[in-house]
Amino acid sequence: MPLHFLLTALLLLPPLPALAHGLTVIPPEGIWYAWSIDPLVLVPLALTHWLYGRGVARMWSRAGTGRGVPRWRAACFLTGELTLVLALVWPFDAVGGTLFSAHMVQHMLLMVVAAPLLVLGTPLAPMMLALPEGWRPAAAGMVRKLRPGRFLTRPSVAAVIQGVALWAWHAPAPFQAALLDDAIHTAEHVTFMASAVLFWWSVLHAGRDGPGGYGAAAAWTLVTVIHGGMLGALLTFARTPLYPAYGDSASLWGLTALEDQQLAGLIMWVPTGIVHLGAGLWLIGAWLSAVERRNANVTEPT
Repeated sequence: MPLHFLLTALLLLPPLPALAHGLTVIPPEGIWYAWSIDPLVLVPLALTHWLYGRGVARMWSRAGTGRGVPRWRAACFLTGELTLVLALVWPFDAVGGTLFSAHMVQHMLLMVVAAPLLVLGTPLAPMMLALPEGWRPAAAGMVRKLRPGRFLTRPSVAAVIQGVALWAWHAPAPFQAALLDDAIHTAEHVTFMASAVLFWWSVLHAGRDGPGGYGAAAAWTLVTVIHGGMLGALLTFARTPLYPAYGDSASLWGLTALEDQQLAGLIMWVPTGIVHLGAGLWLIGAWLSAVERRNANVTEPT
């Protein structure tokens, strides 16, 4: 079933107040009903899917399938969208109110899976093409105004912004506030996604500044591995639960609150660290290849 049909059907379902954060815990047998039906999530997802799909279809009808946006980039974008559905619609958003570890999986999906996949999909050009022709100049002007400047897309700046967002929102007070208040929870997700998209855009476009750009991006990606691992270790080895708002809800899943927190710490520490480490190693390889090509061009006889 096409994604936009699924999202439209979900949007028409009645809201489920029993799944709101901080009100009801979800046992394992209730996971099939753990849907988060939020128009503020579903409408942007459906609109984004429609714009991107329409733009890619127009590109491929004019230039041939795979031209303009290669198939692998379109597949990346679609996978990123499906990842957002898993994180924000079903099941991790609702179950994250019961299990801290599920909440951590949600954050991991947003920041290290969905964000890089959406960036790899190069969405701006096809989305612009999907608009009516008369709307495109105004839309392009708006995008230019909203697009982050060169300063914000430096790997050092983007990595610091993402790091601040990660540590600030996982401090006990703001994390529990987001757990208990849907508006704050939405702000948390917007912050995570915006900072992660900024970070991955800087990483995946590191070559714009020549070989040195790859080196800087690699260094700051490895810095992200270190500080993210430190936060994961802090959660894993803490002797007491840091987020008492969860109470003993993890017991429904056969875990103590401390075991749930330890699992969440390992999720942040290991899978997230592996993704960032892999990106850092890829950047080092791209850096060495770029330096080798530059040196080869310099030494070629004229």
